[in-house]
Amino acid sequence: MRIVRSVTDINTPPVNRAQRILAYMVASAVGLSILAFLAVIIGTAAGMKGDSFSQGVWPTILLLPLFGLPIGFVFLVVLLVISLRKRAREARSIK
Repeated sequence: MRIVRSVTDINTPPVNRAQRILAYMVASAVGLSILAFLAVIIGTAAGMKGDSFSQGVWPTILLLPLFGLPIGFVFLVVLLVISLRKRAREARSIK
């Protein structure tokens, strides 16, 4: 059996480990922040008041988007810079 590869498969460079890890870090930071938003919305809809959010794990859930979204944005910018530098290096090597 012969495996036929398309032109895009041959010309597409593999994603390196750092890019893959950064992509997962962006997704996890933003995903956890969105889940924390949803948890607060559901808790408020369930009838929790302001004092209830100061007990247990709720302070952590309330602070997670405060730190998670900016960290996710920084990871996204770093991933973009790494990708652009890699593409520029590949473009120079083709010439």
